[in-house]
Amino acid sequence: MKASDLFIKILENKGVKTIYGVPWEENLDLLESIWKSSIELILTRNEQTAVFMAATYGRFTGKAGVALATLGPWATNMMTGVAYAQLGGMPLIVITGQKPQNKSKQGAFQIIDVVAMMKPVTKFATSIVSGTRIPYILENAFRIAEEEKPGSVHLELPEDIAGEEVSEEYSIIELGTLPQRRPVPDKKSIQILIWELEKYKHPVILVWSGANRKRVTKYLTQFIQKYNIPYFTSQMGKWVVHGRQENYLGTAALTSGDYIHEAIKKSDLIISVGYDNSEKPTDILGIHGKPVININFMKSHFDYVYSPYLDVIGDIGNIFWHLSEKNIDASAWDFSEIYSINKENKKKIEENLSLEDDFSYLMPRKLTKDLREVLADDDILTLDNGLYKVWIARNYPARKPNTLLLDNALATMWAWYASAMEAKRLNPDKKVVCVTWDGGLMMNLWDLETIVRLKLDIVIVVLNNHSYGMIKWKQQAQHFWDYGLDFWNPDFVQLAESFWAKWYKIEDKNDFKSIFQTALSGKWLVILDVDFEYPEDGRIC
Repeated sequence: MKASDLFIKILENKGVKTIYGVPWEENLDLLESIWKSSIELILTRNEQTAVFMAATYGRFTGKAGVALATLGPWATNMMTGVAYAQLGGMPLIVITGQKPQNKSKQGAFQIIDVVAMMKPVTKFATSIVSGTRIPYILENAFRIAEEEKPGSVHLELPEDIAGEEVSEEYSIIELGTLPQRRPVPDKKSIQILIWELEKYKHPVILVWSGANRKRVTKYLTQFIQKYNIPYFTSQMGKWVVHGRQENYLGTAALTSGDYIHEAIKKSDLIISVGYDNSEKPTDILGIHGKPVININFMKSHFDYVYSPYLDVIGDIGNIFWHLSEKNIDASAWDFSEIYSINKENKKKIEENLSLEDDFSYLMPRKLTKDLREVLADDDILTLDNGLYKVWIARNYPARKPNTLLLDNALATMWAWYASAMEAKRLNPDKKVVCVTWDGGLMMNLWDLETIVRLKLDIVIVVLNNHSYGMIKWKQQAQHFWDYGLDFWNPDFVQLAESFWAKWYKIEDKNDFKSIFQTALSGKWLVILDVDFEYPEDGRIC
């Protein structure tokens, strides 16, 4: 059999249903093998989109998404998505082609060392130099991508290797039959943790993106409810425990000086769950901050900004199952002052809506409020990178797991309507909304066609202020000259029509909510072009 047929057969055995990508001439053997298989190829218009979609599949399922491109510039286009998945803890396998290794007539045309390029932003990267190695390389690739911390793996499949004949004996190798199970902590570690928890009077829980795993939500929620313990989240930990709980303090959207910090200052212990050092830490976790207990799949990365005094290592869900099953002496725990401050914080957030009263265009506070009031609990909101993300991260409670997707690790632009595309594919019965901005939309135009071709009814909210708004806002706040950050936009109405999309132009903020509701009722791509500005006072409140 052909090596490419063996490669795809193993992907099928691994449960791969979809490959996202932009095939090229070096991928033709592999493309033919995909055509003969049960795997669906989703053709995108840019390699970045393919990788972002595959990474989002990994985020939702915990299984490695697979993206495909070829050598040279196609591989370099994948790099941002590969780094995004690596920092964000999303299992991903990217496959690139390469010129023939044993006999090439094109010299060094388009050839760069793709494997060396990928190594700094992956957990593992290699070139397949023999078809007989394919079963073992793929087995290790999936294991490495999916084990803690999940991340990116790169495999290079040269054109001549893909087309070579491989003995049938390699097609029947049985691999991956043993289930992967995360290690659990021993009884002594659990007992030490309980003793430590009983020493304090005002513990709070901080939930990070590393806790976004199967079973963690269930048992962490049980523990929070049993002891009515306050909890807050990082930006990327918002979707682990839903925000309807009365003891939800909110999101640490800023490193320091945010509302939530006033409540946290009244705590005497931070129980840090699923910490990931690629996220911005809050300044209360460092050497001069509160005592911190690290509960995670792996040992903590101890440094100036994150300095726990105790590690409890193992499956997070299992740890909180143990804690929920046991009776901790919490008689000394008192959260009254913390909850009192939290109540005042929520009141301030609501009152600050009035700061936007004198403006006709939409601003971040009302945007966030309208989004939350219109979207159902299990609808999915994805965010491009921009300053508005801070307000939404703090003020938009996620009421179901994986219903607010944002990136605060690589914090890249370009990812978010690719994330919306995959979120909609995996959740066809849910409404999916992407909030981006005019600059972000222009960086992603090509795959509007992919959304329409795949018949994905997504609403894209474009915040239009004709500038790199976040940087301009910071430029003004630091009293620099207003320089170098303004640009022109095309006519978004004509642009939407050219991609067969429906569109609405929103100039008055009071029209946004009703038009947004109308857009959600459609069954097609809808683009909302919204006049938008940031607060002029330089405050995030």
